[in-house]
Amino acid sequence: MTSILLLVVLLAAVGSVAILIRPQRASTFEFYLAGRRVGVVTNACAICGDYFSAASFLGVAAAVYASGLDGMWYATGFAAGFVPVLLFIAAPLRRFGEFSIPDFLGRRLESNSVRLTSVAIVQLIILAYLVPQAVASGIIWELFIGQGVGGLSAYATGVLVSTAAIMLMVALGGMRGTTWTQAVQFLMLLAIFVWLAIIVVASGFNYPDALRELSSRPLANPVESGGTWRLEEVTNRLHPESPAYFGEPGGQYSQLGQFALILSLALGTAGLPHIMNRYFTSPTGTAARMTTVWVVGLAGLFYTLAVLLGTAARSVIRDVSAELPWLAELTTEGVLRVPEYALLVLGQVFGGRAGLGLIAVGALVAVLSTIAGLLLASAASWGHDIYERYINLHATQNQALWAGRAAVAVVAALSAGLALAVRPESLTGQFPSIVATMVTWAFALAGSALTPVFILAIWWRRTTGAGAVAGMVTGAVTAVTMCAAGVLMGDTPYAAVLMTPTVVSAPCAAVATVAVSLASRPPQDMDRIWVRMHGTAADRRAVRIARLTVAGIGRRSREGR
Repeated sequence: MTSILLLVVLLAAVGSVAILIRPQRASTFEFYLAGRRVGVVTNACAICGDYFSAASFLGVAAAVYASGLDGMWYATGFAAGFVPVLLFIAAPLRRFGEFSIPDFLGRRLESNSVRLTSVAIVQLIILAYLVPQAVASGIIWELFIGQGVGGLSAYATGVLVSTAAIMLMVALGGMRGTTWTQAVQFLMLLAIFVWLAIIVVASGFNYPDALRELSSRPLANPVESGGTWRLEEVTNRLHPESPAYFGEPGGQYSQLGQFALILSLALGTAGLPHIMNRYFTSPTGTAARMTTVWVVGLAGLFYTLAVLLGTAARSVIRDVSAELPWLAELTTEGVLRVPEYALLVLGQVFGGRAGLGLIAVGALVAVLSTIAGLLLASAASWGHDIYERYINLHATQNQALWAGRAAVAVVAALSAGLALAVRPESLTGQFPSIVATMVTWAFALAGSALTPVFILAIWWRRTTGAGAVAGMVTGAVTAVTMCAAGVLMGDTPYAAVLMTPTVVSAPCAAVATVAVSLASRPPQDMDRIWVRMHGTAADRRAVRIARLTVAGIGRRSREGR
């Protein structure tokens, strides 16, 4: 009962913040962009709250727990993802100043086909990212609450309650309410990570000693066979004739697999709609770039703690499993059957039910924060890019807002339905962390279909609308096909590479974009577009003055005739 009360209080607090600071005016500009008045630090914290999803809070530690050093590649890729954003995208994207990714690409390339294609791609990415968040919420509820409501299982109840709660928050609060709740949620996540790290280290945990001890024996994980669980040694992907060890590479990926994973995560960040849309809320291009600098620093700290705690969980839980009877239902010979339980169990080992409750709240906050950003991005692409431009050209602000809110409800319901079809226990033998792996698929799709087109549209003047459509379709089809083939191949050496397809699909998308662009005509007014994206404020002011001067001379000439 105490656990349920704690979660109810959390959901009520998050909803109250969103409602209290929601925009007072019924305006799409306020609902989607918060009036472009979000400060650097606030936006950085909100982006972190948006980005550090269940894959970050539960998934990275779970991947480290299950596969050792190879799990660290998730932390590396997630943290490195903002470097391309900082160097190539943040400032030009904000200077161009639209509502969403489809809006930016449609206006930059002056093409309705680009806008419609990118809306479809954005919705596919959002759905791929939403499902693992809903899965994580079910996992959290299942362990923390342990019981369902209205005849539903605990897992199904967690999925439905969290999705419904955050859907309501986004519909009421818009970007302003979501921004502040995400910023507060991130600070809560970071505080929980710091608390757990302090209490673990204070108990005597030593990272170098633990790593050395874990690496002294072959890595083994639970596998279900015939209704019973047993430990099975993990094969080294680099040296198939040898077992894998916790502190050595090869526990999950070959050399190509490691590179493919990091590339998928690094390129995927720049194509995530819920992250890129946040840059449109910055007041200036400089503010967008400084926001990214803050995010890189905060991400480095966050993922360092995640790796530390994943290692601590592998070391500590096995040592105490014989002393704590409740662990018998969750472990096989001291190893967790569901790696996503690692931080939750670690919290209970050191803090009892209160510690478990604190970690569960943090994990649920991570889920809710990311779901909020994804639903808001979905609302922007449907409400602004489709409804206002193609369905109801004369829509009032109120009608456009309700179209966005309806999109939130439909996408949330669809993601919850897909999450209910997933059972984490049935997939843990194939993936180091089902949540982190499913999020990686979304990153791969974003990095294949959107990032190459994004970068070319920003930095190559010759990019055309037809080229962008060809690139997005090529990248998306290649990525989805390779991921599907990887899942069907099961636990084989090539499956891991196929499920991180960006190393193949992103170059295919770039080549298709360039080839078709060279055979088609670019937008006519490229000088104006280029100055808008890359010029300084002084440059843009000079262009406006020159345009006004030319217009004035032309008008006087006509009057003279």
